Amino acid sequence: MMFDLLYKNISRHIHLSEEEFQQFSVPFTLKEYKKKEIALKEGEHCLFEGFVLEGCFKVYFLNEDGLEQTLYFAVKEWWITDLDSLINNVPSTLNIEALEDSNVLMISRKDKENLYETMPQTEKLFRIMNQKSSAALQRRILSLMSKTADKRYLDFLEKYPTLEQRITQQQVAAYLGISHEFLSKIRKKTALKK
Repeated sequence: MMFDLLYKNISRHIHLSEEEFQQFSVPFTLKEYKKKEIALKEGEHCLFEGFVLEGCFKVYFLNEDGLEQTLYFAVKEWWITDLDSLINNVPSTLNIEALEDSNVLMISRKDKENLYETMPQTEKLFRIMNQKSSAALQRRILSLMSKTADKRYLDFLEKYPTLEQRITQQQVAAYLGISHEFLSKIRKKTALKK
């Protein structure tokens, strides 16, 4: 049952028979996180990829002023990791924190590499997922550099339709790269237009 979402997710990218999926899912382990629990701390080596079954995470870093900058939120059916740390075996520059009690299917880097050897089609799966992740991050960077805060807020609401009610306004502001006070002004302006 807990693997149904994972199967649905990977089936968008590759086809695995039931038997192949059973083999694929063996190295995944269920990890439960409590609200505010840290899955990865800056400076640690990221040794996992996680598939969110339920809950929500923020993936963020601290800027030079010590302020949080949220890269993305990972909700149900999203993946969490620090790709740079995982792939290049370098200390993480990111933090991954549960914003709600959450359940995640985790696979270690070592187990993932073993899957590449035993099931070559999984290398295609993770390549496609990494490419999609890179494209999403590129869109995020372009948005931060070229769109107004108002437009970024509307994009946030479209990308995460139910998330604003589940997280704090400070967390939304950290994702948008603006102050909490400025977000309040944008929200009021947006509410007036509705």
